[in-house]
Amino acid sequence: MASDDIAQLADALSKTHVGDGELSYKGLGLKLDNAASVEELVREIEQYQGLRALRLEGNTVGVDAARAIAKALESKDLLQRCYWSDMFTGRLRSEIPTALRSLGSALMSAGARLTELDLSDNAFGPDGVKGIEQLLKSPSCHTLRELKLNNCGMGIGGGKILAEALIECHRQSSAHGAPLKLRVFIAGRNRLENEGARALAKAFQLMGSLEEVHMPQNGINYAGVMALASAMRHNPELRVLNFNDNTFTKKGTLAMAQALRHLRNVQVINFGDCLVRSEGAIALAAVVREGLPILKELNLSFGEITEAAALVVAQAVTANPHMEKVDLNGNCLGEEGCEALREVMENMDKGDMLASLSDDEGEPDEEDDDDDHEDDEEEEEDDDDDASDDCNEDNEEDSDIVKENGITSKEGSPEKPQSPVEIVSFLSCPSAEKLLQLGEMRTNLQQQVAASDPHKGADVLLKIASLYSEEPETKTAVLETIDAVLKKLLSASALQSHCFLSTLLVMMGLLKGEGKMKKVPLVPGQLLCLEHAVQQDYFSQQHASLLHTFISKNNEALKSCGSAGERLRDALEKKCHDQH
Repeated sequence: MASDDIAQLADALSKTHVGDGELSYKGLGLKLDNAASVEELVREIEQYQGLRALRLEGNTVGVDAARAIAKALESKDLLQRCYWSDMFTGRLRSEIPTALRSLGSALMSAGARLTELDLSDNAFGPDGVKGIEQLLKSPSCHTLRELKLNNCGMGIGGGKILAEALIECHRQSSAHGAPLKLRVFIAGRNRLENEGARALAKAFQLMGSLEEVHMPQNGINYAGVMALASAMRHNPELRVLNFNDNTFTKKGTLAMAQALRHLRNVQVINFGDCLVRSEGAIALAAVVREGLPILKELNLSFGEITEAAALVVAQAVTANPHMEKVDLNGNCLGEEGCEALREVMENMDKGDMLASLSDDEGEPDEEDDDDDHEDDEEEEEDDDDDASDDCNEDNEEDSDIVKENGITSKEGSPEKPQSPVEIVSFLSCPSAEKLLQLGEMRTNLQQQVAASDPHKGADVLLKIASLYSEEPETKTAVLETIDAVLKKLLSASALQSHCFLSTLLVMMGLLKGEGKMKKVPLVPGQLLCLEHAVQQDYFSQQHASLLHTFISKNNEALKSCGSAGERLRDALEKKCHDQH
């Protein structure tokens, strides 16, 4: 080794931090190619009694140097934390797995019990994951609490290898009576995509111990997001969820919203740049109101959220006493929308909570927006035909249409149940005459709707409401049926009732939805039915506030209905200001 190199290394090592069981060579920029280049470093490792943490990040380690360091680690059974990020700059990708295997083998030989392993920023690809596969499966990782693999270029293949290793580690550690309890998982910028996400979701669900999950920028769309959401709900101690810059769209966002209902310890949600859009934002707002009592930060930036939906989010977060920051930057609010949002936050004395809106995209162009949403839907359908837009939840009693109407009555029954054929006939071609012919059984139209199917609920409601007239018998029949249907749909969870109302708004043309949902031409009777419903006890202030926010921003859409629109707005305003 040249004398200049030795002098440079000696100078660098003089800056080594030693203390609290930690030996640090962090950020020294050492080029460690061979055994000779690490002689002093190896000596320090060997002489350090009670070594618990080793920092090698910010240097570049070759295969031979790694072998020499590994030899020194074979006696370090107390080592718990390995900070080995950004450790292979300028190395051939083929070198990295060999170096990692040497270091991993040393840890296993020493009998070390790791609690933290950080290999971020090493760009080692799937082969690099193979380099740590045996370590991850070994007893040395049965005690692992934090695993950081950010920006490693793992890809789908690496994600699958990693998932299998974690599953095997959990299996073996469980067999020894102390199952793996990983708390922090970081794997952003790894091109995991849906397949990698699905594989890791299986491991996450199995462990059930996660407190922080960071998986930004992984090219995951709704199919992978749904798998991750399902896994998240089995990790009740989750505090931080960061899926920034993946593509949720409506299906993925609803799945995450459903999962969040089970996660009462969440403090930070980062779904920025995830295309949650307006319907998704409304669903998340419902969950924030209903079941995230200690939430501190919510990032829904760059999500194509429009003004009214952003206002619904603002109303939800301002009602949460622990909220510190909400980020709605980069959405589609427009200048007036940004001002309205600031005003809502300031009126609640929460102006400081709102992040900058300097990158707002402006109000969306209707035609372009609809085209983009249809393109997204086509891509999603190609990816996973089995996915559903429904707001299904655990133990949902209403997941199937109740079939009581199809049961033949017992002999001697005072009333014969209505044939479902007549119900189907009415819904396929509704008329006031058919509704009256249903008699007392018309209230059983509520059995045709379920909170888990918001589209059908909204469709049935609008069909019935379209029959409204001032003729007393018809008016009574329509309003009684509307009451029965809405009472059922709005008595569900906040998430399901908000999903229903947002679907209703889409069908009424008051909210841009995803896909190709058919809009219903509005008639005054539909608005008058809603005016009636808003005044009933089953229609809560929260529900009224949601409708009012959108209707007040869409005056033009209601002009065709004349005074009915004004009557509905007045009823909503009164409900919103009533004190209960």
